Amino acid sequence: MKKVIIAEKPSVAKNIADATSAVRKNGYFEGENYVITWAFGHLLQLYDAKDYDPEMKQWKIERFPFIPEEFQYKIKTDPKKKDQADAGVVRQLDIIRRLVDRPDVEGIISATDDDREGQIIADEIIGYIHPEKPVERILLSEWTSREVNRGLSELIPNEQMQSLQDAGFGRQIADWLIGINLTSVATLKFRTGKNVKLLNVGRVIMPTLKIIYDRDKEIEAFQVTKYYRLKGTFETEDKKNFDGFYYVEENEKFDKPEELEEIRSRIEGHPARITSKKVSQKKEYAPYLFNLSNLQGYITSKYKGWTSDRVLKTAQNLYEKKYITYPRTASSVLDESLIDKTRKVLEIHKKGNPHEDQIRFHTSKRVFDSKKVESHSAIIPTYVIPKSLNEGERLVYEAIRNRFLAQFMPVAVAEDTVLHLSVTDVELPGDFVAKGKIQLEYGWKLIEGVDSKEVTLPPVQEGDVVTLTKAEVNEVERKPPKHHTEKTLLRVMETCGKKFEEEDSEEMMMAILSGFSIGTPATRAETIKKLKDAGYIKAKGKSLTCTDLGKVIVETFPARDLFDLEYTGRLEKTLSDIEKKKFQKSDFIHMIEEFVRESVDKIKNDTVFGGKVTLTPLHEEPAGICPECGSPVVETERAFGCSNWRNGCKFVIWKDDRFITSFGKKVSYEMVKILLEHGKVGFHGCVSKKGNKFSAYFYYEKNPENGRYQWRLEFIDPSAVSRTQKGKEKQRTDSEDGREA
Repeated sequence: MKKVIIAEKPSVAKNIADATSAVRKNGYFEGENYVITWAFGHLLQLYDAKDYDPEMKQWKIERFPFIPEEFQYKIKTDPKKKDQADAGVVRQLDIIRRLVDRPDVEGIISATDDDREGQIIADEIIGYIHPEKPVERILLSEWTSREVNRGLSELIPNEQMQSLQDAGFGRQIADWLIGINLTSVATLKFRTGKNVKLLNVGRVIMPTLKIIYDRDKEIEAFQVTKYYRLKGTFETEDKKNFDGFYYVEENEKFDKPEELEEIRSRIEGHPARITSKKVSQKKEYAPYLFNLSNLQGYITSKYKGWTSDRVLKTAQNLYEKKYITYPRTASSVLDESLIDKTRKVLEIHKKGNPHEDQIRFHTSKRVFDSKKVESHSAIIPTYVIPKSLNEGERLVYEAIRNRFLAQFMPVAVAEDTVLHLSVTDVELPGDFVAKGKIQLEYGWKLIEGVDSKEVTLPPVQEGDVVTLTKAEVNEVERKPPKHHTEKTLLRVMETCGKKFEEEDSEEMMMAILSGFSIGTPATRAETIKKLKDAGYIKAKGKSLTCTDLGKVIVETFPARDLFDLEYTGRLEKTLSDIEKKKFQKSDFIHMIEEFVRESVDKIKNDTVFGGKVTLTPLHEEPAGICPECGSPVVETERAFGCSNWRNGCKFVIWKDDRFITSFGKKVSYEMVKILLEHGKVGFHGCVSKKGNKFSAYFYYEKNPENGRYQWRLEFIDPSAVSRTQKGKEKQRTDSEDGREA
């Protein structure tokens, strides 16, 4: 007799087949003891509202809230034909059903990822085909042959995973209730006439938007202020120089430059005595092993063009290729049960490393601590050495491997020196402080390539006299906070806005593992992508900021609890408690249903949300009048757009317009103002592709065939015609990508 193994993806099924010597068939693998098939993510989905009630095909605000009495599942729909089932999914479900029904099959093994989302991928299938055969579960953190065979010998009944299943289905239903009801009602309320802008409303997306909004507002409200420092340059008897700053009661920042100037004038050229010299050695431990959020933050901040979503997908590929352990983890240490396995993995990976002789295995609590592991340990390499990786996989893999090796390198040691200097013959309320740092032992920094910022002080002793050769007052401008990046946003989501004195402190690690967070390691990258796709945020370089639409949503959306980090954290914590059997799924769903009813009622009755909305202009005066509808055209960060965009007007001139910039010119407030007033704008010194200079009038005109605005140019200097395409008028469609201001 055999057992059917259901893997989450074909690549994982292949790994299991390799471990069990199974051979490929049509839609499955088969060996002596196992028949291995697969899903490809979720094969089923919750019913749409219209599946319960045909009248829900048409959105009408009075039909909401819509809460089914019982939630049902259907085959996943075709992404291009929403009214049809996905043909590939239908085929795969038929294969799974036939394999399970075979008379030589005695049971089923669920081999999906060991988390709540992975749990329900198989449970959905099992619930749909209703097999009358026992179901077991294999729980693995890597898909190497050694681990697969170990896991198959330690199967547990799938019934023991009920709490994880409840958390998974609870999350799915909660997000359906909030998404379907609040998205529908918000969109209906926000629409104007036939113009509909779908508003994506969700349990995780809204508080994440609020985090970015709050940082934007903090930057907007920042008042530029200055402080002043008095810097002294000292010279020893053997002509060695070093710098120090003037302190009064441990403070070196002063509001008034006059008092520092007065001190400077009295002390320059005077001798100074070293009143104290303190030398201390400081141990610098390697950063903890990566969890998913830390890995995403590390890669996105270090390498240009990376997003957290791309890091997750790359890590998932490495995991499915058996090169790393399970990546969707919140833990930064390893379970103590992995000590022997980790020792063997280390022996494999340290061979040939330039610092092999310094790499020593140990069982420090910074690496092994079961109390700080929730479900899955930190990400480490497996014993399988990659044969070939693409460039993206190589960057992520090397980051994980190096962080792993760094744990077993010597601790880095730095020597800090602090000198206090008192200017002689001058009475001052404070003294000068000079600080130096020397790296005595580089340790783990050699593996991770971390540069140590050293400041070398000359070999002076307490009591030595030096000369203050130069003193100067420096003006320093206090800088505003920086816009969030994916790295900083992930950290805020991970800790639900809570700040800790030290990153990766024990307190922080335990807070993360409590489940009190915004989303999970597996969903945060997707949430950031959803915010971009919804048009709520935009990325410029690594910085994330709110769009005008995002600001409107945060400022006017009536269901305010969704923006409350504490509220969202409690919801995520409740799902974590369901996993731990501390809370019932039914109570959680009831709580969500009540929230949905109250929120829908608030949106329906709100008098502000969905009202007249205008863009936030950069100039008080509009640039001109919209040729489409007669409304003011205003300047925003990215474009000059019609202020009546809310009612459907799409007139826009983008600042990064490729047609204008191709001639070495730019779209400016003055340029658009002239264009809208006179119907054309003249440019001198335009540069053609061949490098020739010319002058021309630029027109922005509507194409009657497609309704889009296009540029047309008319040469001012007739002699320029022969130098640029023989006088042909050049056109380009500005709104070809459908962007809105």
